Amino acid sequence: MQAWEIVSGDGVDALKLVDRETPTPGPGQVRVRMNANSINYRDLITIEGAGARKLPFPTVPNSDGAGVITAVGEGVKLKEGDRVTSCFFSNWVAGEISAPVMASALGGARQGVLAEEVILPEDGVIPTPSDLTDEEAATLPCAALTAWHALTLPRPVKAGETVLLLGTGGVSVFAQQFCKMMGARTIVTSSSNDKLEKMKALGPSEFINYRTNPEWDAVVLELTAGSGVDRVVEVGGPGTFDRSVNAVRVGGTIGLIGVLTGVSGATNPTPIMAKSITVKGIYVGSRAMFADMNRAIEAHNLKPVIDQTFDFKDARSAYHAMRGARHFGKLVIKM
Repeated sequence: MQAWEIVSGDGVDALKLVDRETPTPGPGQVRVRMNANSINYRDLITIEGAGARKLPFPTVPNSDGAGVITAVGEGVKLKEGDRVTSCFFSNWVAGEISAPVMASALGGARQGVLAEEVILPEDGVIPTPSDLTDEEAATLPCAALTAWHALTLPRPVKAGETVLLLGTGGVSVFAQQFCKMMGARTIVTSSSNDKLEKMKALGPSEFINYRTNPEWDAVVLELTAGSGVDRVVEVGGPGTFDRSVNAVRVGGTIGLIGVLTGVSGATNPTPIMAKSITVKGIYVGSRAMFADMNRAIEAHNLKPVIDQTFDFKDARSAYHAMRGARHFGKLVIKM
């Protein structure tokens, strides 16, 4: 079988396609023939920052994949032929996140799934929704589950509430789809009118181009009669966080997810305290959350948005497309 490996800190073009022996599952493990992967911004920065992060070489990248079980180890209840999707954290079955859970992230702390055959623990996979293709299912483990987590905890978004979505990346697109499912009003920001037009098909209530409206938080307040939104799906990080704090209502919630604007910056905590805002760090989610999300996806016949599909042997191009940031929805690699 073949697998892509990170073999140095020299970036995407240094990824190497290698031949490996087909692995054999041990007790409690399954072997999955991967039919599709999707990539996330996190996968790109893991590859580009492999040297600085002192990633062990070789490491197979990617956390998100879907396929078919081809072998099972002792004690496994799943069987050959079952369609499954990888869980971002192999060891987060339910409950709160922990340090051991974080050490089980695929494509970084553990070997990833950009390979024709992979070994995963039984609890590290989940049955694929029956009405989704493997390409569609491969988009779920990180972006979709992150959005679901941000909208359902510490309590679920209620019908009629207003949610602010920053940008039109994978997490925000899924968040829009889930908000529509939940009956929530949304306000979406983007620097691209073209992407806002594409988002319109998914049903947002309001749009803001933050290039032409750099003080977009003030526009959000205008659109909510001065009260602010009930929740923010915050993927920008330091460059957007203070405006998100200004845009959320008293007692509202900010799901803090990404660092698309960088990792450094100062934040004034006073407005957070003064408005009694709940700021919750979101790092994907557990297998139990994944199961809840999949039930909702099946009940509402939700279809993930895929922008472009790449051949397995052309995987490097998928990461270059991620860096180019022109896509709307997910980028998928088909095995």
